[in-house]
Amino acid sequence: MTKRSKNLYDPKSSEPFKLSRSKIENFVQCPRCFYLDRRLGVGRPSMPGFTLNSAVDTLLKKEFDVYRTGQQPHPIMDAYGVDAVPFIHDELVVWRENFKGVQYFHPKTNFYVFGAVDDIWQNKDGELIVVDYKSTSKDGEVDLDDHWKDAYKRQMEIYQWLLRRNGYKVQNLGYFVYANGRSDLDGFDAKLEFKLTLLPYSGDDAWVEGALVKARDCLVSEKIPDYSDTCEHCQYRLDAAEVEK
Repeated sequence: MTKRSKNLYDPKSSEPFKLSRSKIENFVQCPRCFYLDRRLGVGRPSMPGFTLNSAVDTLLKKEFDVYRTGQQPHPIMDAYGVDAVPFIHDELVVWRENFKGVQYFHPKTNFYVFGAVDDIWQNKDGELIVVDYKSTSKDGEVDLDDHWKDAYKRQMEIYQWLLRRNGYKVQNLGYFVYANGRSDLDGFDAKLEFKLTLLPYSGDDAWVEGALVKARDCLVSEKIPDYSDTCEHCQYRLDAAEVEK
């Protein structure tokens, strides 16, 4: 991995700076890593793509699009008593596209904030419902209880914030369509079977505004933020440097 020279924040520039949903999450997790990445061009080590998860996302989108076209609820919506249908909008293709997504210019920070949603539903009151697809394979039922899933919740809240800033009425209650791969079957038979669960989550996007201002203040500063006790990347750098001494 080499030092990046593009997509860096320049405090002297008047041009809006593009800031993705995932980079906001990076700031929340560790301002130091965020600063090193967006200001100095040294990002965290990259991870392999989760291609199986991407395949599940793609197939779920195709499946929900069938019900979107007919403006009918998906069976999982009926099963969980969700009185809504998949939302139809000309921009939905763009809203789902990586590096584009739902976009909003935030004047206070001069950030161009964006994030790609998985799906949007609409209830009978005209409110939009943010829906995110997740996939895993674990014994027992899926849930949102693990502390690292707080990032999932913030992800949904940023999408809700973006849609509201674009003038849409958005329901606080969103949903995670969770696909859990079954490992209790007798054999593979060249296919995976999943159990779909719908997990509700009541979002609160009140934190987003403050986080954006703090992220801007972080990038404007000439001082690199301190190491974080909770960041595994920071701890790796500290431990490696100690050993190398």
